[in-house]
Amino acid sequence: MQSRLSAARIAMFLCGCAAFLPLYATQGILAELAQSFAVDARHVSWSITATTLAVALVAPFVGVLTRRWSQKTVLVAATLMLSVPGLMLAGASDLNSLLLWRFVQGMLIPVIFATSVAYIGERWSGAKVTEVTSLYVAGTILGGFAGRFLTGLVSEYLGWREAFVLLAMLTLLIGLGIHGLLPRVVRPVESTLTNNRISRLCNKPLLAAYLVGFCVLFSQIATFTYVGLHLLAAPFNLGVAALGSVYAVFLLALVVTPIAGKLRGARPPAHLVLVAGVLGLCGSLLTLFSSLWWIVLGLALSSTGVFLAQAAANAFVTTTAKHNKAGAVGCYLTFYYLGGSAGALLPALFWERWGWAGCVPLIMWAQLLVMLIAWFGWQRTESADTNAFKKPLSHP
Repeated sequence: MQSRLSAARIAMFLCGCAAFLPLYATQGILAELAQSFAVDARHVSWSITATTLAVALVAPFVGVLTRRWSQKTVLVAATLMLSVPGLMLAGASDLNSLLLWRFVQGMLIPVIFATSVAYIGERWSGAKVTEVTSLYVAGTILGGFAGRFLTGLVSEYLGWREAFVLLAMLTLLIGLGIHGLLPRVVRPVESTLTNNRISRLCNKPLLAAYLVGFCVLFSQIATFTYVGLHLLAAPFNLGVAALGSVYAVFLLALVVTPIAGKLRGARPPAHLVLVAGVLGLCGSLLTLFSSLWWIVLGLALSSTGVFLAQAAANAFVTTTAKHNKAGAVGCYLTFYYLGGSAGALLPALFWERWGWAGCVPLIMWAQLLVMLIAWFGWQRTESADTNAFKKPLSHP
């Protein structure tokens, strides 16, 4: 029995890896793709937008699948199927076909995410939910980093097509691992849309939380997409492999996430968001320096702020929603990934005219909005629930 539980935990870690391995894989190779397809950064940034937009559109409807099939079946099928568009990306003949397969990837990713969270809630209870969710989150962090790092490394020495083949093969192996490790949970998870009235998911505090999520991922995607182009150009002239190594700052989340969990129990989420906002603003300013080390430090501060803000927003949503937690999380995810889509696309207009120096004020404005929205939108609600924010972080 104990071995089965351990296997299930490992499977949850692998689910996190699978969901985020391909999500931001093109972020560090935009210049390579632009050169291959003879387009500019504004067009090739759609390779991120297409995926995050698909995630936002599909996320609220995943519950329908788990009403019809077991969660294990859905997880294994979605992971194995995710390898198919990965292989098709390697053979993309033009930008449009690449965007099509990136969109397909985005349709499958939220299936893995939402079903994993549902599985954890069905199989474990009490403190075990926090423990296993943390393990799942660790998988998403490692998967997100590995997708960026491996794509950059392989692209520099072999080519970006070979990088997509590698990620597809890894996804396939992960899917087989999940199939072998994950026990079946029979009880279905009911659809959020049929059991929660939409009106209850749109009160002012929750809308504020959704907007916080939008701005948080907007700033993260905008930062790490366009600072990559900045570091590839003079005077830094980094290769795509070296750029992939810069994304190691995301591994700080492995430390930040448990710290944020403890802080959530001691301070209201709005206070945590203020700290996150200050870190993000300072980090953005540091990226304007001409020293690579200062830029890396700035990225580390920015990514730390993102994970702190995300932890606070997640806690606020799950507590404020009361009896509509699943529906509220689905709505939050939609806004969150819509923000990521905008963060990949909108800064391109500033990049083309002013470069990285033009993108930074836009990013800092989004970080400032996070602080303002949380402070004015959450304060009254928090006064009654200060000690309630102890929920596990359920997504990166």
